[in-house]
Amino acid sequence: MPATVPPTAPHDVPQDVRRGVPRTDAVLAAPELADALERHGRDLVRGLVREVQQRVRAGSVPAGDVVAEVLAALPPAGSSLRPVLNCTGAVLHTNLGRAQLSAPALEAVVAAAGATDVEMDLETGRRARRGRGTLQALRDAVPEAQDVHVVNNGAAALVLAATALAAGGEIVVSRGELVEIGDGFRLPDLLESTGARLREVGTTNRTALADYAAAIGPRTGMVLKVHPSNFVVTGFTAGVGPGELATLGVPVVVDTGSGLLRPDPALPDEPDAASTLAAGADLVTASGDKLLGGPQAGLLLGRADLVERLRRHPLARALRVDKLTLAALEATVRDVRTPTSAAVHADPGRLRARCEATAQIVRSAGVEVSVQPAPAVVGGGGAPGVELASWVLSLPEALALPLRRATPAVVGRVERGRLLLDLRCLAPAQDAQVADAVAALAAAGTR
Repeated sequence: MPATVPPTAPHDVPQDVRRGVPRTDAVLAAPELADALERHGRDLVRGLVREVQQRVRAGSVPAGDVVAEVLAALPPAGSSLRPVLNCTGAVLHTNLGRAQLSAPALEAVVAAAGATDVEMDLETGRRARRGRGTLQALRDAVPEAQDVHVVNNGAAALVLAATALAAGGEIVVSRGELVEIGDGFRLPDLLESTGARLREVGTTNRTALADYAAAIGPRTGMVLKVHPSNFVVTGFTAGVGPGELATLGVPVVVDTGSGLLRPDPALPDEPDAASTLAAGADLVTASGDKLLGGPQAGLLLGRADLVERLRRHPLARALRVDKLTLAALEATVRDVRTPTSAAVHADPGRLRARCEATAQIVRSAGVEVSVQPAPAVVGGGGAPGVELASWVLSLPEALALPLRRATPAVVGRVERGRLLLDLRCLAPAQDAQVADAVAALAAAGTR
């Protein structure tokens, strides 16, 4: 008799994986997602559902795990921004949001989140100067400034000054100070967008007072001096200070960049607003989220008539800051004990001790680690060339990506095949979070 072929078992028949993907509406109706829908909104949750469905179709996620994967992908708060432990050794890391706010600044933001008297005098019930408490805090911190104004970032401060003082006219500036800032933005392009024409003077490495004087004319709106905050020129160099420029008879605007209000002994070559104004500048622009240690903001400090001219310019309305920024900035200015200041002035000996203690915990989890000296930097376009003596944990490079995926994310830097974690920018209490993150990876089998 001919051999009979047994029928194919159902499980031997190739199945179309798409048939196992749960419908979007069915997933959204799952009781486990009710709180997520209420907290994050239907659009965000539905987007995550569709992403997980694609992973099911690709075969990387079982169909029965869709709800669990959606829950795991939800942001820890209403924003998609994730908390990060900055272990890069760059105090002001632009990609990580630059300055970390102090506890008083965070409290101020929370207090200002509801209705506030940002533009109201509660005694009279009438409109009042916007952010007057913040402006007074800046005046108190820098009495060398006759008046102050705040806009939404450092570039905006410079644009407002150029627009109000030189639109349709000329800005005299040294060639060696026409810098490029982050993400490819170039200062000449920024200034020319205001409608002003640049009169470049001097050379890349040397500019004299006579160069500026020869360029001054009836169309000169201002002389601009820019601190080269992200590079250093050494050797055969010469420049002109604000005191000498003040003799030219036109407004002198100095972009100090990094936001120091007063001198810092740890950064002796970094310009500050108070000293720059005392030296003869008419107007100083700076950033709030760099060495000042506050929120993103642009500071304008100087002559009362110039500040008022800028404040009343129509562009000022488009560049104004919100109440949360005003609150955080005021708290920062009134209490200078910021995380940024703590990181810049961190004691190397204590950093080494913290690294050794953290390394001991990591070793006990079975991860190979060593502690070694390595320099840190200010970063964020501040104090170029300055190295801060520091110590780091040296770990296998393979841990870099898993740690960035952790919660909170732990971000270090990779050098010569090793992952280096600098604890300088963390509060000591956060060291345990780094150790726990590494130990968790070791427990999961990542070495």
